[in-house]
Amino acid sequence: MKNLPLPSLLLGLLFSFCACSSAPEADRTPNIIVILADDLGYGDVGAFNAESLIKTPHLDQLATEGMLFTDAHTTSAVCTPTRYSLLTGRYNWRTRLKEGVLTGKSKALIPADRTTLGSMLQRSGYTTALIGKWHLGMDWGLKEGETFVEGGWNPEDYDQLDFAKPIKNTPDTRGFDYAFALPASLDIAPYVFVENGSLTSIPTKVTVDTGEYSWWREGPTSDDFVHQQVTPLFFEKSMDYVREKAQKDQSFFLYLALPSPHTPILPTEAWQGKSGLLPYADFMMMIDDYMGQLNQVLNDAGIEENTLLVFTSDNGCAPAAGFEKMMELGHQPSGPFRGHKADIYEGGHRVPMIVKWPAHIKGGSRSDRTISQTDLMATFAEIVGYKLSPNEGEDSHSLVSLFDDHPENDRPREATVFHSVNGTFAIRKGDWKLITAKGSGGWSFPKPGDPAEADLPEMQLYNLAADPGETQNRYLDMPEKAEELRNLLVQYITNGRSTPGPTQPNDPFEGEWEQTWFIK
Repeated sequence: MKNLPLPSLLLGLLFSFCACSSAPEADRTPNIIVILADDLGYGDVGAFNAESLIKTPHLDQLATEGMLFTDAHTTSAVCTPTRYSLLTGRYNWRTRLKEGVLTGKSKALIPADRTTLGSMLQRSGYTTALIGKWHLGMDWGLKEGETFVEGGWNPEDYDQLDFAKPIKNTPDTRGFDYAFALPASLDIAPYVFVENGSLTSIPTKVTVDTGEYSWWREGPTSDDFVHQQVTPLFFEKSMDYVREKAQKDQSFFLYLALPSPHTPILPTEAWQGKSGLLPYADFMMMIDDYMGQLNQVLNDAGIEENTLLVFTSDNGCAPAAGFEKMMELGHQPSGPFRGHKADIYEGGHRVPMIVKWPAHIKGGSRSDRTISQTDLMATFAEIVGYKLSPNEGEDSHSLVSLFDDHPENDRPREATVFHSVNGTFAIRKGDWKLITAKGSGGWSFPKPGDPAEADLPEMQLYNLAADPGETQNRYLDMPEKAEELRNLLVQYITNGRSTPGPTQPNDPFEGEWEQTWFIK
């Protein structure tokens, strides 16, 4: 049985242990927990960066108990598009959102008929929950006579909303039996909690913070919303949820979407100054401690062995965290990689990822395979025996063979696509990465439109095995390789999928999609 692939192994375990009262979990699919940190850099976790100056003992321990993925990627270098892709197994740029992020008042990005991790697992017998940051839009009620106008960066943008009216297309309609959601980021209004489609409290005041690291934008705020307590609250509610489901012996899926260590950077008093660096590092240490507590809850509840836990981040560390100051102090938030949040460089989208599943993943294991967060959809589908339709998880590849250390059954992705804040594409195949822009496509030098871009080649081509820091552009001396990757990217865009299967449509889009200029 040892050499069997996972589906056969699960079946074998069922028959081998069905009469054994000491192994009640052997005949069932695992509980699944996905924890998505916000703006956590690759170099911020000790297990991924031995030179990290931030102490993360609990995440490091998680890595020794599970599998560490050294080449894991988000689909985008900013949060909304990444969250879409993680939940749908589909590249974010296939939607109407071609660049940037949504705000706290934006309309729902995921259509009601689009399968998510939550709805797939619901159909497979799981009870499901989202606790945390949503940032994928929901449809707010409007005041009489008002017509919806996109916005949300300024306090007056919320004047047209009627918070007393029902909210439509909330997370509980997108595959979650229970949803306790922050609409967007912790620095984007409205500052409210949406619980199963309703506000826990209607905003009665306007708050703002202008601190260097603790800032949030001015906007409507509920009386029960305390910025400093949001991250602790999400962890505590998640741990209570796990205890409840374990006690009821229910198979569950929990998506814990943290709003941290994104701004506002608000470590609680007990953690302030603990790192000796900046508040960001203190905040990260607090998150690490809560991860230790959550791991202990799984152990105490007796469900650790058959719980699949994923910890990762939605993009790289942000400049607003004090990125440059930490570099000066000797800490490298992106590790050996170039760039940070928003960029098309590795520091924008290569993120830490740890997967722990004691029943099937050997502790202390490591994979250097290039993977994407879109891959969670096909992975979970294979584990629970769900057959994906052609219009589900169009960009998702299963990781199950990596979990069970059966490389002979591996079906690796042909190539992986990335996206920056301004919609710049990159594609990676093997060691080679093509960037369809002259510069970062984001917030690091050279920014889009910077005069420094004038004399640079039209695109960038890097061999990441030889040059992980993306310092030697090979575009001009390897035009054949660049053209190969460009053609593959065009194929992925126009086919509506990057996995085998029938062509699928990309979502309708009104206007000019400027970043497809290279297709012509």
